[in-house]
Amino acid sequence: MMATNSTVSDCQISLLVRETDAQRRLTLVTDIISPYRIPVFNALARHRGIDLNVVFLADNDPSRQWPVYKKEIRFQYLVLPSWSRRFGKHNLLLNWRLSAVLRQAAPETIICGGYNFAACWQTLWWARHNRVPFLLWSESTASDLRGGHPLPEFLKKRFVLACDAFVVPGKSAWQYIASFGISEERIFRAPNAVDTVLFARGAEAACRDLVRRQELSLPSRFFLFVGRLVKEKGVFDLIEAYSKMSPELRERMGLVLVGDGKARAELQRRAAVIKPGSIHFPGFVQREHLSSYYGLAETFVFPTHTDPWGLVVNEALACGLPVICTNVAGCAADLVQDGVNGRIVPAGDIGQLAAAMQDLVRDADWRSRMSAHSKLFARGLC
Repeated sequence: MMATNSTVSDCQISLLVRETDAQRRLTLVTDIISPYRIPVFNALARHRGIDLNVVFLADNDPSRQWPVYKKEIRFQYLVLPSWSRRFGKHNLLLNWRLSAVLRQAAPETIICGGYNFAACWQTLWWARHNRVPFLLWSESTASDLRGGHPLPEFLKKRFVLACDAFVVPGKSAWQYIASFGISEERIFRAPNAVDTVLFARGAEAACRDLVRRQELSLPSRFFLFVGRLVKEKGVFDLIEAYSKMSPELRERMGLVLVGDGKARAELQRRAAVIKPGSIHFPGFVQREHLSSYYGLAETFVFPTHTDPWGLVVNEALACGLPVICTNVAGCAADLVQDGVNGRIVPAGDIGQLAAAMQDLVRDADWRSRMSAHSKLFARGLC
């Protein structure tokens, strides 16, 4: 289910507040000022039972091209001093002044948004030492390919078993936390969501603007992918699946990959030899312009090999797009009903991905029904 804006319901935060007129001091420790987290934290701050203070370990991740939307923040926060270095796929982040900040905040409850930074462990130790309830906000799933190494898995288990309770976005993350032997009454759900009104209005405006498609140099009909252009997002599968579609369908239907990443040059090289066909790489697009691409697209494709959630699926549904999604995406179990508002295909199965893409091109009536259901999902009516 998707909220009209990112919200957390009373039942989802029942662990954080007691039935009392006094506000409960809640400190939330998380890595960066992610644009998709700001609405969630704003909603928490509006709750009459919560006095929220957010501690960010850094402004942003150097590997991300997100702007930092500080003007949208409606909660108390600070960014800790830090030192960071990137080693391949891993980011080493060290912070100081955390203990002093926690002492000053005097939280009655702590939520920590992860376990992969030194500050997360320091926060856990501080909470245990001061007898403060400690919750882990986790999006990890059993299909998350970031795991699997013995030492990190051992440390992760130690961390999880030391937590008092958990906040998860959906079914896949719930099942993963439960696999550690955690009882269901200790797991609370706070769905990942986007500002559906923002995206829906932007998509509708793009459809009404007769020259917008030409301004963006987009095909008259196209599949859309939005995300980082890296192998683990399944973008090479997508290019190959498109090439396996019949020539007649490729003449009618283009493919647009919005985003940037280290695989872009190789993807463009492969795309250049697919004839007939029309494959476009607009590059990275800021949030305020993304809705035009969603609004002008016909179907959204999310072929990821590993993803704890996939907020681009929320955005696509808000814009009324049918979604083809792999089964390992964390959002799949919550947002995509196979045959209703999209198709779910096995990760890495290029043949099934190509078949799903061809089916949606050929059946306009089915595609229209899926689009209607996507809008209902986005409005929380399914």
